Amino acid sequence: MNADLSRPHPAGGDDEPLLLEFAARELPAGRHQFHKERLMARIHEDLRPADAATAATPARGAGPRNPFLRRAVLVPAAAFALAGALATGFFAYVDRGAVDGPGSTVATGPVLTTRIGAADPKGTPQLLDRISLAAASSPASGSAAVRADQFLYVGSKTATTYVRTVGSKSELVSEELHMRHQWNSPDGTKGWLIEPGNTGPEGVTLEGPDETGRTPQPSLNSPSHDYLVALPTDPDALLRRIYQETAGRGNGPDQQAFTTIGDLLRGSHPPAALTAALYKAAAKIPGVVTVDDAVDAAGRHGIAVARLDEQSGQREEWIFDRGTLAFLGERTVQVKGESGEQGLIKPGTVVFTAAVMTRAVVDRVKQMPGAAG
Repeated sequence: MNADLSRPHPAGGDDEPLLLEFAARELPAGRHQFHKERLMARIHEDLRPADAATAATPARGAGPRNPFLRRAVLVPAAAFALAGALATGFFAYVDRGAVDGPGSTVATGPVLTTRIGAADPKGTPQLLDRISLAAASSPASGSAAVRADQFLYVGSKTATTYVRTVGSKSELVSEELHMRHQWNSPDGTKGWLIEPGNTGPEGVTLEGPDETGRTPQPSLNSPSHDYLVALPTDPDALLRRIYQETAGRGNGPDQQAFTTIGDLLRGSHPPAALTAALYKAAAKIPGVVTVDDAVDAAGRHGIAVARLDEQSGQREEWIFDRGTLAFLGERTVQVKGESGEQGLIKPGTVVFTAAVMTRAVVDRVKQMPGAAG
């Protein structure tokens, strides 16, 4: 499965005691990160409420963020404490390196901010239609054929802004921009993740059963490539599938549909026909607008297709090259009101940013595109 597609949401209700009980279990060495991923995916599937709450880091204050949660700032303290409990011992790594540089770490620094681009609903369906046509004709949009013994690689530059709490003091900080490297087998049963600050130098496996011992089944929020290939490419049928499978999650069906499509575009390796259909489906979601200028995590400016989450005041923006209309990345910007603990997230704050740098098919995990198999 593609772990990066999981999004955070508060734990609570009748299920939370069971989750806390699970957090106390003894886990085999080296499996903390894997189980944390699966557990947070379960939280995503089952416990997403209508209204996202605020977040704080584990008690140590300066610990690295969960690499599988791209909107970590929206998770309440209880859910993050759970993730921290699962990661006991995992965060003992002193050297959190990755393939992009030995000994590299993810530091925190000044809050990422941006100019809030002007939004205009006029012409958005036409823009998405042009983007769809460009995606359908581009070989970079997806792989037509992937062997069962190969792996799909996605390399992205990313950072998250979150509320860090040390003792009684809370402050807003942003991660240093860093590379994230992920490999997944077509059927989703095997994979590997390397991300400085969140895994050890060699990374962590994404293979194996979930915390209940069951084999995870692919879904829109945790798809395998084989799952994506089987999705309908008729935009109306595809959008119905998205609404049906994500019913009851997120801040309303339209926002959740937009979020789900954005996750697939950024974090997976969809075939060209499906990529084109996703853009045509997005054009049918109410409230989708065009933003005149947006910047991805690599500093590339482009035009954006976006939707405002009225409950959080945050706008999710998909960023495209103005000339080629190729997908560059995605970011979430606070554009309305304040959010986060103590209202620390102000308008203009970049809550999350990602730039897709490379997508490729390789022959083995940890093989970088262009390297010999």
